[in-house]
Amino acid sequence: MSPFNPILISLSSFGAAEVRRHGQLWFTRLAHGAGADGVEIRGELLARPAAELPAIAAAARELSLELVYSSPQGLWSANAELDSDALDDALRSAALLGAPRMKMSIGGYRAQSWSTLATLKQRLRAENMELVIENDQTAGAGTLTAVLNFFDAAGNADLHLGMTFDMGNWHWTGECPLQAAQECAPLVSYVHCKGVQRQPQRWVAVPLADSAAPWRAVLRELPANVPWAIEYPLMGDDLEAVTRREVAALRNLAAGFRTAAQGALA
Repeated sequence: MSPFNPILISLSSFGAAEVRRHGQLWFTRLAHGAGADGVEIRGELLARPAAELPAIAAAARELSLELVYSSPQGLWSANAELDSDALDDALRSAALLGAPRMKMSIGGYRAQSWSTLATLKQRLRAENMELVIENDQTAGAGTLTAVLNFFDAAGNADLHLGMTFDMGNWHWTGECPLQAAQECAPLVSYVHCKGVQRQPQRWVAVPLADSAAPWRAVLRELPANVPWAIEYPLMGDDLEAVTRREVAALRNLAAGFRTAAQGALA
């Protein structure tokens, strides 16, 4: 495993239909063959979690892969209450997977949700689980104001969480990703690498090389030595070769950033 910027693959990158057809265990093995250091397992793409998650856990141990569990549910419901069912489901799934880290969005968190932060802290401590909060594509849980307000409240409640910084999602909420990177950098412990292009009426995710966004500048603002996960479409006749090329490109980019930083300090 790479000691710097481990390169993971969010398995949704292979397309929902293909992942459901082959299963995430199959793609976990493909990701390893392509040189990835780990995978992000997507809860929304599991057909039989009770069977699939332990099988993926065993393969990850065999292949020495990092694991992240991604829950599709928000932590707080629309009425600003902590969603205990969503939290329980995510914790249970991450435990079956043997993942030390799980990813969720804040969902319907509001200022009046503050009193529930102590409960979340207790649950995470009891389960020995690291939670990373992602900026999603919604106005309530994906704007810079919403994200920073949440982390400020969590810090005041002595709940210290990391952030999954999704480079592309800021476009869906009308935010500047570079400004977000500058303001969120101290919080970031995991990065979703995602390029974007604007199509009529919507944004779409694309490989970084095809992105209309200043993705290199964004990555330079983020902390070094945190995992980077591919979360853009991976497709082609030789899927493992395509994936290997993208993993190598990210790894080379990270190495280039480190070399430049070392040169600046010399």
